[in-house]
Order: sequence, then structure tokens, then C-alpha cells
Amino acid sequence: MITDKLIEQFCAITGDKHAIRDRQDIAPYLIEPRGIFHGQSPLVLKPGTVEQVSKILTLASKTGTAIVPQAGNTGHVGGQVPIGNDREIIVSLSRLNKIRDVDVQGNTMTVEAGCVLEDIHQAADRVDRLFPLSLGSQGSCQIGGNLSTNAGGTAVLAYGNTRQLCLGLEVVLPTGEIWNGLRRLKKDNTGYDLRDLFVGAEGTLGIITAAVIKLFPVPAGRQVAIAGLDDPQKALLALNLAQQKCDTALTGFEIMPRMGMEFTTTHIPGNRDPLQHPHDWYVLVDISSGQSEEAAAKLMEVFLQDALQSELINDAVIAQSQEQCQALWKLREDMSASQKPEGGSIKHDVSVPVAAVPDFMDVADQAVMRAMPNARIVAFGHMGDGNIHYNISQPKGADLQAFMARRHEINELVYDIVLQFGGSISAEHGIGQLKRDKLAAIRQPIEMDLMRRIKSAFDPAAIMNPGKVVTLPQEDR
Repeated sequence: MITDKLIEQFCAITGDKHAIRDRQDIAPYLIEPRGIFHGQSPLVLKPGTVEQVSKILTLASKTGTAIVPQAGNTGHVGGQVPIGNDREIIVSLSRLNKIRDVDVQGNTMTVEAGCVLEDIHQAADRVDRLFPLSLGSQGSCQIGGNLSTNAGGTAVLAYGNTRQLCLGLEVVLPTGEIWNGLRRLKKDNTGYDLRDLFVGAEGTLGIITAAVIKLFPVPAGRQVAIAGLDDPQKALLALNLAQQKCDTALTGFEIMPRMGMEFTTTHIPGNRDPLQHPHDWYVLVDISSGQSEEAAAKLMEVFLQDALQSELINDAVIAQSQEQCQALWKLREDMSASQKPEGGSIKHDVSVPVAAVPDFMDVADQAVMRAMPNARIVAFGHMGDGNIHYNISQPKGADLQAFMARRHEINELVYDIVLQFGGSISAEHGIGQLKRDKLAAIRQPIEMDLMRRIKSAFDPAAIMNPGKVVTLPQEDR
């Protein structure tokens, strides 16, 4: 139980100015963007130094107080909000927002966990470098949360997910000990890779307070195009052709359905279908060249010509400016938000082997339509890495509550099909609360046992983000 006396002890660490006790002020920290999970907490702490984080966890460890780390609160699986027992303290990393170092020659940046992703992009841009992690929420998400969930985004095809973009970490352990692993080495085979344990752990093993991230040269030339085509099978063949023609210059390949295009052009001001006639499916192609704008243009031209001649695509348009590049990408980035005005949406962040994407979509579509006739399927996402956001909007005129009441049923239906294709139920959003029980049901017992052993070794008192990813018996306080 968190007593008033204990709250005073915690507040003394950050100072009252950076401790939120008022229930109304705490409320925004207790709900995630989709509104599925509502938590309870008597206190939000906002430490401004790593030492304050250490003191918070030292006290939490001694008193058995559960801690929920929170970054930008943009996650979709409830990993960043407390459960509903009012016995967890939220630790917000928003004040740990300094860029500690930029090494232009070494192509690295050392950033604190509370740095907003967009601010990192701007800092990299100022030294003519690129940090390629790109997310729809980059104006508010924070790098600590990106690392803790191993976020994906639209550039995974070329640069990898957040794990591949991180060289080193600084982490405060549940005991309050500080591990300084802020190494800039691209090769380091000295023992277990502790970094990889914390990246993707969703705050269940400790609190990431800083990281060394990779920077890249800004491409000398870039081309973005949208093409219309008939079906996902042709999209797969077009992807293979793009990879053949462009090799590592292919930096993005996204697939979007007609229904998604209608949603985003209807509900998001300024968006419009760039092609003359509607198509059943669209692909967005992004090509970057280290040589020149002309080299990127040539690669795009060759790919589109071959794709048209092979009848893989029916029509295409190439952006003629940076503004048009952004406008084409905006169609894809707005696809999630544009579903909200259409009512309820049952969402799935899944991945299957790239070659299986068309068959997965076909089988899943048939199963969903049998279970829920007139449902509107908006399956879109990262064709290049097999990550599909398989979302289902409610039928027109349907009752919202009745539709969402079937969420778990439809989740199970889709997840079973994903597993049949050798896929994953979580591609880039994490496990959190949403998929914790499903993870335990589908993973081999030895895998779950190993995860629990790791959790027990790092967090024997089970104070770190309880109820997320994996659970220990002592979490049932």
C-alpha cells in the first residue's frame, strides 16, 4: 500500500514541483491513445536527472512499490499505463530530454530517454545527418519509449527497427544501480549483449535513461511515388522487382487498400488521391540515393517502366518536390487516424514472412467476412518487411458497442491465421497488457520460462511495470 508518508518520501526526491498528486492532473497519464486501458495511480514523478531516477528505484525496491515508466504515452498496447489497483507510481521521463552529444564523424548521437523523436530528427538535420526512425507519433513519442518497445516505423526495410539503430544504453536497474553502457562501438563481442535485453523489454527490467543512437548521411537524392495496382500478389511481385532494380536504395515500400485511401482522403483535410482513377490497391515507393537526385530519379523511372510493362502496376505518379513527397507519405501516415471517424476499429499489428503477405490477407479477409459480414477491412502497412496493420472498421450503421464487444473474438481469429503463416502477433507495438496472455498461450513453455527467469534475475521484487509482457507470482500483491 502506498501511504501518505511514502508519497512524501518519493516527492522529496524530485521536489514537489515535479511530483503530481492531484487526481485531475494525473488523469492524462492513466489512459493510452486508444482508450482501451484505464489505470490508477496516486502519484506521477518527473525526475530531471539519472540520479533522481536511481533514488526513486532504490526507495521503490526497499518498500516494494511498483513503478510504471512512461515516455510519450503514445503506445498502443497499454504497456505505459498502470493497472487499476492504485498501487503503482508512474515515473515520467519527459524531463530527461537533453541531447548529450552529437558525434558527426562517428555518426552517433547520445540522447536522454525523454527526447521527443521529432527533436532528434531536427538535431540530426542540423549537422546534415539522418536518424531514420519515422513514426506517425514522432511529434510526441519519446526515444525511451521507442527503445523500450523496439518500435518499427516506415524505414525498417532499409535501416532496421529501433534495436538496429541503438549502439548503447544507460539503464537504471530496479535496485537503483546505474548501468552505463553508453558505448559507441559497432563491434563488441565481450559477453552477453545486455543492451538487447532492455530494448523491447517495455520497462519490465529497468528504466532506460539514455542511449547512443546511429546517424546516417542524408541521401543526396530521393524519389517518392505512388502506384495503383490490382491486388497484394502484384504488390509482392512489384516489391521483388523494386528490390532487384534498386537494391539498398529502396528505403520504403508500403501497401494501402482502396478503402483506406477513401478514409484518408475523406477525413483528413488536404489529402487527395494522386492518381486519375481509383485503384483497388496502392503501393508507396521510396527510393534514396547516396549519389544524386538524378540517380534516384533514374532508379525510380526504370522500376516504374518495368512494372508497367510487366503489368504489375496500372498507373503511377512521382512526387516533383519535397512538399509532394511529404503529401504522398501523409496519405499513408494518416491511414490509422482516418479510421476513427468511421466508428469502431478492431486493430492488429502483425507480421508474416514477406512472401506470405498476399495469402495471409486473402485467408484472413475470407475468415473475417464470414464471421462479420459487411465489416470494412483496412489492411495496410510495411509490405517490405511483412508488417501489416490488419484493421477492421465496423460495418456502416452498426452499433459501436456491439461491434467492439467482439474484439477478442476477432483478435483470436486473426491471430490464429497469423500463426498458421509462421507470423507474429506483435510486429512493432509490443506486448504490454493487451497481448500478455496471448503471448503466454502461443510461446513454447521453455520460452516463457526463460523470460520469467530473466525478469526474476533483474527484478526479483517484481516492482518494474507489473502486469506487462510476462508476470511473476509475486506481482499478485
